Amino acid sequence: MLDAPGAVGALTEDAAPTVALHYGEPIPEQRRLASGALVDRSDREIIAVTGDARLEWLHSLTSQHLLHLGTAGTETLLLSPHGHVERHVMVTDDGTTTWLDVAAGHGAPLAEFLLKMRFFTPVEIEDVTAEWALITTTGETALAAPDLLPVPGPKFASADLPVRPTVRYAVEAGPDGWSRRTDELGVPTVDRLVRRDTVRELADELGLPLAGTWAHDALRVAAGRPSSADFDHKTIPHEIPLLATAVHLDKGCYRGQETVARVHNLGRPPRTLVLLHLDGSEEHLPAAGTEIVSGGRTVGVLGTAVRHYELGPIALGLLRRNIAEKDDAEISVGGMNASVDR
Repeated sequence: MLDAPGAVGALTEDAAPTVALHYGEPIPEQRRLASGALVDRSDREIIAVTGDARLEWLHSLTSQHLLHLGTAGTETLLLSPHGHVERHVMVTDDGTTTWLDVAAGHGAPLAEFLLKMRFFTPVEIEDVTAEWALITTTGETALAAPDLLPVPGPKFASADLPVRPTVRYAVEAGPDGWSRRTDELGVPTVDRLVRRDTVRELADELGLPLAGTWAHDALRVAAGRPSSADFDHKTIPHEIPLLATAVHLDKGCYRGQETVARVHNLGRPPRTLVLLHLDGSEEHLPAAGTEIVSGGRTVGVLGTAVRHYELGPIALGLLRRNIAEKDDAEISVGGMNASVDR
């Protein structure tokens, strides 16, 4: 959709833009997305896994319960041997193929890892990003999708929550792709996997106004939904809300499972993901990875920072738990004063 009127893509030194940050109206696009719009998310990378043993094999590698998933979708985490989050993966199965979609730049490493772990398992792994693309729609198109299954927990989940349902997303599969209804943006939302060469045709057919990825990020952050930019190599699942939706706490062994069980049963995670309100005193919002400071000490790391159409400058941040729980804590990030949303 980069050839759509007003499209502005991200400029980088080593790659051309693939999706539009906005179409000339970043704030109005958020309002449209909250009621009904289309976001080109074709920068997400798609891995297809086929073979009769695909779900059993993926079940053994990841944090989610994937056996007997059927025509439903969920999400899962790939953890390091020490329980740190390496990949956050959306999972959809259409009965013959399990589709894994991940953030830009994570597809090749994921495919490489899966190939290394295949051994003699009769599965095939293929990076199909060049052929398939993900788009997201909101509004009436979402309401027409399959019924949303119950989604548990508050916006920011705690490690004390009980075992979660395996399935979070209802999926409708067809010969030309699938649609997956989610609550990722805090509004009725449908992710659609379509053939890449049909994205523009589908956008015209749906007739929805366009919104850029900035708008998507703004609603996602306000809903407390982390992306790969919102956690670092030290993050364990208990520090982010994905523990409630991407980790099954009553399944067999998988890589990193010992840490998940130990922290859940015996301890409290050292950090927690919070929604921060920024004072907006600086022209530019701080970048992901900026240190969060309190009392002259680093107490956390910033994730995605956005300008929300109602809440103003906000961000997700991984904050030391004792600071996050302290009502009078004075914190700053990138030269801006910040406060924890309560």
